[in-house]
Amino acid sequence: MISSLRLTSSNLTSSEFFNRKSPVPWPNLPLQSSDCCALKHVDRSLSTNKPLHISSVENLSFPTKSSERSTVCRAYEAESRPLQINIELPDEQTAQKLKIGLYFATWWALNVVFNVYNKKVLNAFPYPWLTSTLSLAAGSLMMLISWATRMVDAPKTDFDFWKSLLPVAVAHSIGHVAATVSMSKVAVSFTHIIKSGEPAFSVLVSRFLLGEMFPLPVYLSLIPIIGGCALSAATELNFNMTGFSGAMISNLAFVFRNIFSKKGMKGKSVSGMNYYACLSLLSLLILTPFAIAVEGPKLWAEGFQSALSQIGPNFIWWLGAQSMFYHLYNQVSYMSLDQISPLTFSVGNTMKRIFVIVSSIIIFHTPVRPINAIGAAIAILGTFIYSQAKL
Repeated sequence: MISSLRLTSSNLTSSEFFNRKSPVPWPNLPLQSSDCCALKHVDRSLSTNKPLHISSVENLSFPTKSSERSTVCRAYEAESRPLQINIELPDEQTAQKLKIGLYFATWWALNVVFNVYNKKVLNAFPYPWLTSTLSLAAGSLMMLISWATRMVDAPKTDFDFWKSLLPVAVAHSIGHVAATVSMSKVAVSFTHIIKSGEPAFSVLVSRFLLGEMFPLPVYLSLIPIIGGCALSAATELNFNMTGFSGAMISNLAFVFRNIFSKKGMKGKSVSGMNYYACLSLLSLLILTPFAIAVEGPKLWAEGFQSALSQIGPNFIWWLGAQSMFYHLYNQVSYMSLDQISPLTFSVGNTMKRIFVIVSSIIIFHTPVRPINAIGAAIAILGTFIYSQAKL
């Protein structure tokens, strides 16, 4: 009979097997190494620190008064050869695709959450200048804490950096508050449909103000963008001119923000996360005095009391959530720019619009006419064609 019994090194090693006179810890058998095991052909080169395997036992018997036991026990040293384990790791291209997918999923999800809480806050507290300011304040505070605790390395900046960032911050402040004003007056889905027309503003500004030329397919892609936005605006059930104008101003402001950012950041080595943090800080300083002048603490106090009486303590959570998620989704979008090409980012931004529009319609039960949905689809399709034509 051949048995394979593995004993741990703490129970039985080569040195113990050869030298010890105490009972060998073999299961349920009180055998003595001195009188129970006849070892033949012993290899003295065995390691004294490796466990042994019992391979066979012959003539196993127990003694009586008139007989002696004669048991032959064969053992061999445990294998010390390395295991051959093949683990297939994803290649670099697959890992990059997974990384991009994770960025997009996080970006879109955070954007949807922000838009939901932002609309809830604006419905109960219709003061878009303050909510815009709080969004920038929350992000600035989060990054200041991250820098102070060294969770994130603070950027190395100089006067030239902040000077080049100033026009970007002005455009960012205008675009941010204009979009918030729009959402306070119309449905979230309508604001994002109009904002999908941003490429048209980008081409027109670049062509007539900067003298930049584009290939013919780029100009042709503007036809469905402008036509789709016009069709959606004309068939919107709850159309509001302030809301429409706010989305259009936001488009124009963000186009200038992108132009100023490209010009001012050439040669600057600041990560996407830190760049957006600095942008938030400077935008906060710009926007705060205007928010106080337009709305003011008196209106804010009255509106806050009214919102608390209607919603209850949940309103405070809504206000904090919309502020925090605004910074997070923008931070992720800027971080993704460090990892992906501008074209991939543009396609992701187009898909984000679809994700936000559909989600907001479902969550807020927004009534949509079929012709309105067709207009939105045409505009978004035009945006996608634009991103491909600009390659």
